[in-house]
Amino acid sequence: MTIAELHANEELRAHEFPVVREKVFLAHAGVCPLPRRVTAAMETYIHACARGDQEHALPAEVITQTRALAAQLIGGKPTEIALVGPTSLALSYIAGGLKLKKNKTVFTYLDDYPSNVYPWMKLADRGIPVQLLNVSALGRIRARDIVGQIDEQTQLVALASCHYVAGFRAEIEQIAQELKRRGILFCVDAIQTLGAFPTTVQNIDFLAADAHKWMLGPCAAGTMFVREEVQDQLRPIVHGWHNIRCPNFVADEEMTYKPDARRYEAGTANLIGLVGLRACLELLLEVGIENIARELLRKRNWLVPAIKEKGYTVLHADVPAENQSGIVTFHKPGSDMADLHAKMEAAGIVTSLRFDRAGNKYIRLSPHFYNTDPELQRVVDLL
Repeated sequence: MTIAELHANEELRAHEFPVVREKVFLAHAGVCPLPRRVTAAMETYIHACARGDQEHALPAEVITQTRALAAQLIGGKPTEIALVGPTSLALSYIAGGLKLKKNKTVFTYLDDYPSNVYPWMKLADRGIPVQLLNVSALGRIRARDIVGQIDEQTQLVALASCHYVAGFRAEIEQIAQELKRRGILFCVDAIQTLGAFPTTVQNIDFLAADAHKWMLGPCAAGTMFVREEVQDQLRPIVHGWHNIRCPNFVADEEMTYKPDARRYEAGTANLIGLVGLRACLELLLEVGIENIARELLRKRNWLVPAIKEKGYTVLHADVPAENQSGIVTFHKPGSDMADLHAKMEAAGIVTSLRFDRAGNKYIRLSPHFYNTDPELQRVVDLL
C-alpha cells in the first residue's frame, strides 16, 4: 500500500483507516485511532485467548518478530530492544537504573513533556545535580544550544526528538555526534517522531517511545532501546521471572539477568499490545518512513501559509526543513482558542488544545500520511 493509492481511493482509505468515515482526525501527536490492520490482529488474538491459555494463543515468533521490527525501524539490534510499554516507564527505568556520578550533572529541558522531565528531576534525591537547558523559544533545541551549555561536568543529556507543543524537531543527529565525541550519554524521548520521521539510534545510548501516537499502535505497547555497550551501566530496577534466570519457575539462589535488553522486561508482557505493535510496525515499514516524512512535510508546507493567511500565528513557521515536523501549532492573541477547539470538535475535526507555561492556549494539528488535502481544507475553511 502506498500513500498515493490511499489518497486516490477513498474506499481503500476508509477500509484501512475506519476513523475517516466519521471524522477528520488531526491529533496523532496525542493518542491515535487504530488502523484496521492493527485492530484485526488484536481481535484475532483476543478470540484465540477465549479458547485457552493467553500465552499459548500467541505464536512463539510474534515477540521475536516484534522486537526485530522495532529494531529495524530505528536502526538498532533486536538485542537492544526491550518491550516495556509506556514511554514514562521506559524513561523512569533509565533514570532510576543508570549508574550516575553524584558530582556530575544531567541536562534536561523543563518545558518538555512531563514524562521526560520528572524522571530526571527525581535524580536530585540521589544527590545528582540536574541542569535545565536554556533555549531561545519554546521547544527550539539546536545543536549549538547543547554545545554552548554542556561542559566537562556533564554526564548525560536527556531530550525529546521533537517538542510536543511547538513541533520543533531537535537536531538529534548533530547533538548525538557531539555528545559521543565528548563521552556524554544521550537519552532520547522519540515518541513525537518515531513512525513519522526517520529516527535512528546511531550515536544514541537510550531511546524510548510508546506506540499510541505516530506509530499508529495501541497504548502501553512501546519500545525501549539500550545500546549494547551501555547495558551493563543500566541496572534493572524491576525484577521477576522473565528477566532473571529461574529454571522451571523456581527461584535460583543467585540472580542472573538475561544477557541483553530483555533484562529490563521483568514479567509477563502486554501480549495484546505487542500483537498490535507488530501490526503497526509492519504497516509503517510497508508504507516507508521516508515516504511518510515527505508527506507530513508537504502537508505542513500547505497548512502553515493557509493558517497564517487567516490571521493566526504559527509556532516556528519558518524553520528549516530539518527542524519541521508533522505538528502545526497556532494561536491568535485575544482569540478564545478553547472555544475554537470546541467548534472544531463539533464539526467533526479532532485537534489538540495545548498550553505553555504562561497559560497561553494553542491549537495543535498533527495529521498523518492517510489524511487528505480536502480534510485539511475543512480546517482552514472553519478558521
